[in-house]
Amino acid sequence: MSPTSPEMSPSPTATAAASPSGPGCSAIEGNLAEVADQPVGTALSKISELSKLSEAVKKAGLEEKLDSATDITVFAPDNKAFDAIPKEAQDKLMANKEALTKLLSYHVVMGKKAPSDLVEGATLKTMQGGSLTVKGSGENLTINDAKIVCGGVMTSNATVYIVDKILLPH
Repeated sequence: MSPTSPEMSPSPTATAAASPSGPGCSAIEGNLAEVADQPVGTALSKISELSKLSEAVKKAGLEEKLDSATDITVFAPDNKAFDAIPKEAQDKLMANKEALTKLLSYHVVMGKKAPSDLVEGATLKTMQGGSLTVKGSGENLTINDAKIVCGGVMTSNATVYIVDKILLPH
């Protein structure tokens, strides 16, 4: 195998995990090396497609908690997911730290979940106390009813799956 073959890892900080995959990954490719050695709370702020999530995490006071967590998985709603919520509802949520914290904690599960862990019917317990259900496979993987648009983004302490909807606790 030559050093330029596509099988070789392009970054010395990359883990043995496969590269992120999904239709939304091309939009963040330039950020992957930058976030690989950052804790997840900080890493979110480095990905422009997750700027609204990063802002919400900071408003809820969760950045440090996410940065200090060990081995977690974050289902990160992209900016389009936030844009799908009426502005008035967004503003109300952002102003309510308790509700915002509960909502954001519902997007975090313990353990770094590899794409191979996300199999049809799997149930994942969230930091908030609820559970998420995995459906589908491959490029048609969903968490509850949110489609994973880019999965397997590695940070120093988390695996991030970018989703197209905000997950609502039931």
